[in-house]
Amino acid sequence: MISNPRADNSGPDSRRTAKDGTPWDRVLSHRPAPERAAAAARFEAAGLSAAMVQSVLSDGGDHLYAAASAGEPGWAVPFGGTLAVALLAAEVGALAAQLGRRASGIRSLAAADLLEDFSAVTVAEELGVSRQKIYEIARGGLRGPHLDTVPWRSP
Repeated sequence: MISNPRADNSGPDSRRTAKDGTPWDRVLSHRPAPERAAAAARFEAAGLSAAMVQSVLSDGGDHLYAAASAGEPGWAVPFGGTLAVALLAAEVGALAAQLGRRASGIRSLAAADLLEDFSAVTVAEELGVSRQKIYEIARGGLRGPHLDTVPWRSP
């Protein structure tokens, strides 16, 4: 691991294609476009290819979790070592956060539509939230950008 303060934002072109032919933009589509180049550079510096990152994202980190929870000596080696595992786990988290924001936006639209036809008390009871909270939920809206499809499904 090399420390290089203030140089973290200079990375490869985010449209670049990895040696294995998988474009980083597609693999990191859950991240805002300006962040992708720096993320790709971190992965490559840790010895990870776009295909390796895609593989971990595609199973939602299941294999990472199984290895970590087994606690066998050297469990991180098959994934490229502990730095690579930390980066991969963070990327699973970034994807999960993006999916959570997308789901929250969908819920917001649905709640707003429900409030057109039903009282706040009725909608709040059905959703299991307070009457005050339902207005907050409905105000959120579907603010993007969001993923069109999850990594484990073809567009």
